[in-house]
Formats: sequence, structure tokens, C-alpha cells
Amino acid sequence: MSTQPHSLHSAARIVVAIDGPAGAGKSTVARHLAQCFGLLNLESGAMYRAFGLKALRTSTSLEDCPALEALAAQTTIGLEPGEQGNRVLLDGADVTTLLRDQTVTDAASRVSVWPPIRAWMVRQQQQLGVQGGVIMEGRDIGTVVFPNAEVKIFLDAAPEVRGIRRYDQMGPNQQVLPEEVIRDLRERDHRDRNRADSPLRPADDAVLLDSTNMSLEEVVRTAESIVQTFLDRK
Repeated sequence: MSTQPHSLHSAARIVVAIDGPAGAGKSTVARHLAQCFGLLNLESGAMYRAFGLKALRTSTSLEDCPALEALAAQTTIGLEPGEQGNRVLLDGADVTTLLRDQTVTDAASRVSVWPPIRAWMVRQQQQLGVQGGVIMEGRDIGTVVFPNAEVKIFLDAAPEVRGIRRYDQMGPNQQVLPEEVIRDLRERDHRDRNRADSPLRPADDAVLLDSTNMSLEEVVRTAESIVQTFLDRK
């Protein structure tokens, strides 16, 4: 995979939106494209996980929307670029290494179903990307957060494939079976696709990229080509 930024002048104001279900490889692709095209990587999933972490830390019920809304009003979430990817700041403290815990991931999924929380998060994301020159991945970036993004990619893969990828990401000390991870992922898919507010779906003008039978190298090369094709037309 190439690592040197290119087309920097033409990409300076571009917004790239990558959507898709959990475990599809969105974060990996976004990191690569950010480095390749000199874009700022805005991680919406990390922002939701940071808020989920705060809800857990403060013992705020994940089922109590008014309480979560009040908590959001007292919460600041920031992203800072680093050599190994973004640092995620929760109320000024670096919580990056805590956000892949399965409990935090589950909390993020549960808080994200509440419309006031999503609206609050969308406002933060839009503010971070208002000047362009960004890439953002999530589940409603191309449909809600940046509906006018110049490039939209919907990255998907079969649930079984995504579940194994997520299991492998969890490292050697996890205490769950691959089958449990796949089951939990299917349940999360159902919540994400069927929630009343901003359900997971491809934007009408998104390029669909199914990575089920693709290597990581093939996925990032294809995504890179999609962005470069747009830039070449400018």
C-alpha cells in the first residue's frame, strides 16, 4: 500500500464519507485514505465509544435518554492526529486505548440509538469537518452528517467474515468465542439497520464496496482508486 500523500492540492477541500456495518474495515480504509491523500481522519465510531465510556464511568443508564442528553451537555470529545492514528480525548483526557473494550463498544451502540444523542454528535462532527479536507467513517456519514460529501463509499461484508475480523482484533486474551462475536454483531446490525433515526443504509450516490472476498490490500487499493477517480475528474 502506498503511504505518501498525493493529489494534496485537489484533495485539500474534499470530504470523503465511508459508511458500513461493524467489522467491515471502515477504520482501516479511512486511516489509509487519510494518509494517502493528506486528509484529516474524523472517527465517528471512536466519538460514540468515548461517550459510551463516559456513560459507563458515570453510571448513567444507557436506557435513559434525558440523562444521557444531560451528560452530553457536560461532555467534550476531541480528535488529535498522531503517528499511529488519532488520539481520542474525552474531556481533555486521552482514552484511546480504552475504546476497543467490548463493553464500551456495546455501550456506544446502545447510546447511539437515541435521536438527541445522534443530533448532538452530528453537530460535533459537522463542526470538525466544516473546512473540508477530511475523511469520516461511520454509519450515517453519507446520509446525515455529510450528505453533500464529494465521495461516498459504503463498505460491507458478510456477517461471518466481519465477525471473525472483529474477533481477531480483540487479541489473544479475549474470553468469548468467535460464534459469540458473530452473534453480537448480527444483533448490532439489526439495531443499526432498524433504528428509527438515521438507520444504516447506503446513500443513493454511494459506491458500494463488498469486501467479503477481498484482501485488505485489495480493499484499500479499490477505495484509493475511487477517491483518485473523483480527483482526476476535477
